[in-house]
Amino acid sequence: MNSTEENLSEQSPESSAEKAVESVAESAPAAPEKVEEAPEAFDWGSVQAKGFGDGYSDNEKAELIKLYEDTLTEIEEKEVVKGRVVGISDRDVILNIGFKSDGLISSSEFRDLPDLKIGDEVEVYIEEQENANGQLVLSRKKAKIVQAWKNIQEAYEKDLVIESVIKRRTKGGLIADIYGVEAFLPGSQIDVKPIRDFDVFVDKSMEVKVVKINYANDNVVVSHKVLIEKDLEKQRAEILNNLEKGQVLEGVIKNMTNFGVFIDLGGVDGLLHITDISWGRINHPEEVLELDQKVNIVVLEFDDDKRRISLGMKQLTAHPWDSLAEGIEIGTNVKGKIVNVADYGAFLEIQPGVEGLIHVSEMSWSQHLRNPQDFINIGDELEAVVLTLDREDRKMSLGIKQLTEDPWTKQDVLTKYAVGTKHSGVVRNLTNFGLFIELEEGIDGLVHVSDLSWTKKIKHPSEFVKVGEELEVQVLELDVDNRRLALGHKQLEENPWDTFETVFVPGSVHKCTVLNKNDKGAILELPYGIEGFASRRHLVKEDQSQVEVGESLEFKVLDFSKDDRKIILSHTNMHTQTQAEPAPRKKQSNKPSGGGSKGAEKSTLGDLEAFSVLKEKMSGNQAAAEKAAKPKPEAPKPEPEAPKEAPAAEASAQEEE
Repeated sequence: MNSTEENLSEQSPESSAEKAVESVAESAPAAPEKVEEAPEAFDWGSVQAKGFGDGYSDNEKAELIKLYEDTLTEIEEKEVVKGRVVGISDRDVILNIGFKSDGLISSSEFRDLPDLKIGDEVEVYIEEQENANGQLVLSRKKAKIVQAWKNIQEAYEKDLVIESVIKRRTKGGLIADIYGVEAFLPGSQIDVKPIRDFDVFVDKSMEVKVVKINYANDNVVVSHKVLIEKDLEKQRAEILNNLEKGQVLEGVIKNMTNFGVFIDLGGVDGLLHITDISWGRINHPEEVLELDQKVNIVVLEFDDDKRRISLGMKQLTAHPWDSLAEGIEIGTNVKGKIVNVADYGAFLEIQPGVEGLIHVSEMSWSQHLRNPQDFINIGDELEAVVLTLDREDRKMSLGIKQLTEDPWTKQDVLTKYAVGTKHSGVVRNLTNFGLFIELEEGIDGLVHVSDLSWTKKIKHPSEFVKVGEELEVQVLELDVDNRRLALGHKQLEENPWDTFETVFVPGSVHKCTVLNKNDKGAILELPYGIEGFASRRHLVKEDQSQVEVGESLEFKVLDFSKDDRKIILSHTNMHTQTQAEPAPRKKQSNKPSGGGSKGAEKSTLGDLEAFSVLKEKMSGNQAAAEKAAKPKPEAPKPEPEAPKEAPAAEASAQEEE
């Protein structure tokens, strides 16, 4: 490093830069010594010495500066100020707000001021002090909005009344213009009574009050109803103070519902219930009344704070029961129209305001009750008989079935439905224990579930017949005093169990099909469509497997009961008699030979021989098996009673299970 560099490094960066510049200047080649003389230059120094404002004293300068500053106004953006119109053209309006420059506003923002002229003052909103073009940007529209919100806020805080103009209709109400801002006027806030046509208020002025401001969405809600309610407070107070029960007033129908109408009594609303409109029955108030209709009503009652008023209209006229003809008594036939149908009966109106109940039990002689709506409808004109009449309590009960003769009192009922007679009827009802059949109007009979079939075990009548179907029956019992008939369907045929007794004798073999199984045993289908039962231990096959549902195998009858309609069977006994074999041998020496069931004896001996053959085959001695298969004449015959006792023993064991 040379000495020059050392000296530069010891100095500050600023001095180093200056020294570097100087060294560069010294090392540069020297300028020529002889230079042409320049023309006489302009004396700039003299101009700079005089400068702007020279010739004024300090006091004069200060005074001039003060006068200039007073002509300018300090302004801030996003605020509203007043401006003076200094120029008007077809496109723009020039305004002076006291700033260093004037601002321009489009002429379209002054359409509401057709008489605008130079010199007028208007409020404007400062958007920008200086835009990209160096111009002052103003807006009268925004100034109006800002000022409008200030006025709205003031009106809301001070509860002021605002004059608005309804611009258009919208969903649920109207749009009102207040100070240039659109506000929502709900339909419920237009008047104290419901308004059905909003279009009549469009383009009309209306006084309102601000009731809600939503600054987040710039929404304003106004109300005209609050002004009306304030005017009605004095009138309402006067009406409530003078209100008394029984007082007759005039009102206007304000609203209708399915349960009544609301009536405006001059600032106070009262409810006229549908039952107090007319002595007769009506389904809806609109049948006799209209909206905005003037009506006379009577005060029925009101609560302690006098806020709920019950009104009546029918009370202004005499009760129809007071004019009921004296000739109407118990047993008299009357005519009328059905005005209501319920589950328990129907109401017959014989004159407006006078009704009688026809109970469902008085509509038909049949003891099988049915729904009244099945054969009576509202509006039907019927004739009935007066059963009870109470003029004081104004109640009446009527009957229709009394117009016809009671079928149980007919002279031929004993002979027509004598025990053993056969009839055809319609199934009207099913129960767990049987079914009811209507043989004719007013005469029903019961068929017990056990009297439907001789052979099938029916758990519920729906397995055998359906409601509405016809069924042939036979009279089993007749009780005229209690109006009861016991009927049977299976009695139309002979009892097949008399024949089955000779077919399914104990010891006989039949081919059966297993219908179903449970923990106790299996239900079997025998010939002729009857069913039998076999316990689980009697379902063992020869290969020690169990009989399954759907298999058809041979079964032996163990027991037969005609009275209980029960047959006990066994498949196990078809291939083994080990349990029954000792019995005949034990009794062989005690009992003499006698007559017995020949078929049963043959079946038992055959089983014993088959068992011997099977035993010999299992030992592998085929010759011995063939020898055993041949009958032995010297073998003693068993007692004839033994084959009977074996099935009986099996049956008793089955019953014990």
